Amino acid sequence: QVSQGPAAREDDIYDLAYHTPWERWFGAEQTLRVDTSAIRSPMRSLQFCNLRAKDGICDHLRDREGARPSIDTARPDARVHLFLDESQATLYLDTSGESLFKRGWRLDKGAAPIRENLAAGLLALSGWTPSHPLLDPFCGSGTILIEAAWIALGVPPGIARPFGFERLRDHDARRWRELKEEATAAIARRLETPLTGYDIDSAAVEDARENLLRARLTRDAVDFQVGDARTIGAPCQPGWLVTNPPYGERMAAATPDLWYEWSSNLKKHFSGWHVNVITSDFGLPGQLRLKPRRRIPLFNGALDCRLFQFDMVDARYTVKPRTSADPSDQTGPV
Repeated sequence: QVSQGPAAREDDIYDLAYHTPWERWFGAEQTLRVDTSAIRSPMRSLQFCNLRAKDGICDHLRDREGARPSIDTARPDARVHLFLDESQATLYLDTSGESLFKRGWRLDKGAAPIRENLAAGLLALSGWTPSHPLLDPFCGSGTILIEAAWIALGVPPGIARPFGFERLRDHDARRWRELKEEATAAIARRLETPLTGYDIDSAAVEDARENLLRARLTRDAVDFQVGDARTIGAPCQPGWLVTNPPYGERMAAATPDLWYEWSSNLKKHFSGWHVNVITSDFGLPGQLRLKPRRRIPLFNGALDCRLFQFDMVDARYTVKPRTSADPSDQTGPV
């Protein structure tokens, strides 16, 4: 946040923008983008409010430094956000740049990608730690397992991406480079526990292997294989299974008996494993014939989902099928 003030009309937005010391952060040598959002604002046109903010910024810099920045809506050097509520306007300078879930490595995202930060969150919620084996039997383009590899090696999540502050004035590029070098030196050189991913789609597995290299990991960091979740065996001693299986639109390509056959395989070959499944299908435990130890509400994009957690004990671990959502969620939204 760089400035805030009362805003009853559009000219108040211009005045606020004009009297903010933008020269501290950028000037005519940088390009600019301004965005506006509002909640219960009395302003009639957000587009006009956006224009007044932009004019105030550019006029300020022209009067102080003799030139105004160019506008670039695609890849600007400086991003300013105007937020309006019932009575106030607030101006923010974006120091992040692109969304923070973008780690800078993923290009092949598969049919239904899970964001990198959600994948890391699932691993944390599951209770997995780098000292335990990890399996994803619906790995797609590998996001969950690549995030796990970064966590296990101690890789800072943003080390491979640029940030918005790097384009601003007074950015200490030398100090930033030193910090990144220190962080890189602290990264472990090898993984001590197995990370394994299967997918029935060979093209998805190839994408996962390519993403592994883009994430600056070696090919043996994660064992990606073509395999069917309904028939694979446990790759090692009991550990954690964390997965984002087909649901919603992705279920169009799934067979009707997928869940029955997968759960049968889990009961037969995965005794002792901790299974964590994110899905928007609240009736999934009934289809799997498994009783969840815990169900955690969260969102995958706009989809209201649950992270169901099961502890595989033995083949007797079953319940009667359920066809509707269980209202007794054990935790609040994440």
